Amino acid sequence: MATIDYSQKIPNNVDLKSDKRLQRALEAWQPNYLDWWREAGPTDFNENEVFLRTAISVDKDGWAHFGHVAMPDYRWGIFLTPQDKQRTIGFGDCLGDDAWQQVPGEHRNALRRIIVTQADTEPASVEQQRLLGHTAPSLYDMRNLFQVNVEEGRHLWAMVYILHSYFGRDGREEAEELLDRRSGNADHPRILGTFNEPCRDWLSFFCFTMFTDRDGKFQLLSLAESGFDPLARSCRFMLTEEAHHMFVGQTGLGRVIQRTCELMKEYPDRDVRELGAIPLDIIQRYINYWNSSSNDLFGGEISSNASNFFASGLKGRAYEDKLDVDHAAKNEFYTMDVWENGSLSQQEVPLRNAMNEVLRDGYVEDNIKGVEYWNKICAKNDIDFRFELPHRRFNRKIGMYSEGFFAHDGTPLDEATWNQKSADWLPSDEDRKYVESLMVRCTERGKIAGWIAPPPKGINGQPFDYEYVRF
Repeated sequence: MATIDYSQKIPNNVDLKSDKRLQRALEAWQPNYLDWWREAGPTDFNENEVFLRTAISVDKDGWAHFGHVAMPDYRWGIFLTPQDKQRTIGFGDCLGDDAWQQVPGEHRNALRRIIVTQADTEPASVEQQRLLGHTAPSLYDMRNLFQVNVEEGRHLWAMVYILHSYFGRDGREEAEELLDRRSGNADHPRILGTFNEPCRDWLSFFCFTMFTDRDGKFQLLSLAESGFDPLARSCRFMLTEEAHHMFVGQTGLGRVIQRTCELMKEYPDRDVRELGAIPLDIIQRYINYWNSSSNDLFGGEISSNASNFFASGLKGRAYEDKLDVDHAAKNEFYTMDVWENGSLSQQEVPLRNAMNEVLRDGYVEDNIKGVEYWNKICAKNDIDFRFELPHRRFNRKIGMYSEGFFAHDGTPLDEATWNQKSADWLPSDEDRKYVESLMVRCTERGKIAGWIAPPPKGINGQPFDYEYVRF
């Protein structure tokens, strides 16, 4: 079913009305979700109408409608790409078997763990960003923030549907728990560390949507290959929505860089802080912080869990069906730098145990393209500065590299040298205070804060000075 049924209380394309028990359970969860949204979602803007896109189909083209809607009235729903009844599992020990339409009993706990972990990231990011509307640099940016927020909420619905549909009482309890945890709460935090980090300013928001949402892209790509077909179909459509989030991050950072470069070019003898812009070296330190934190989200470099998930057909490689490789990956090896006993050595690791690192490879390659996009902005403005992506070993809290200290370029350091030099690579309290000092809301149509350049074009054919949020 490509078209979405909006006549129901919960919009869907899964024929929800044919399963009355499931429909009642999800309709009972819906008010709790709305209570969570009002309590932990964007503050003080729920009565404002926002120019949002809403999915009307799961087709690749013409899948969304744009219009003004108050966020609590947004039609969150359950959307899966159409089922391919001939689909088979494309990797691991189950290679060639029919894709599962129900949860295999032997994989029930592992699948539930994967789904809950993915689901937990969606409301977490909304909670992290809940105050940013108060300091939006323009109506265009405020609208983009809220679009990201409502779609993260929609992605939560996608995972909750699977928990309710296929995991019985355990799934219903997990769905309730997803609304009880809170980002940064000392007693009941979100599952993954990055999603408990504060996101207090728009430079952090752009870094988050660039790097953390890009991790989300690669996690969804791997789950879109899953042998559990309902999960794969959910993730394929989530990827359609996720693309906008990364666009917001990459172009948002690009516009911050553009504005700084403009002022550096116009006033070559002045400190851009005096002009209300963000210095390029501070932007680099924010990039380092959020990229290294997001690298942790892939997990350990050598992982028995990753091996088991791949072998069992639960989680594949990104674009698995397009790779010209042995999809069983049973007797292959992956060469990586292993940190052991205080030194690096190159070792051959069974490929299945290195699947987290394989996924991280794609992530790093994708991020390098974004960094080059920013460097072209500097070059176009004749500014002699180049941004760099920090090495995957830098500033890690998860995995074997968390046991050592590494420079921005991945060079091993002793702890004393790290303590001496890390301030050159990571945002200082002074950096954060300065960036936060610039965060003053600008919501006059056609106007924008002085620390960021306007976008080259608006949304869905509208001009920049369109009324993206109605006050």
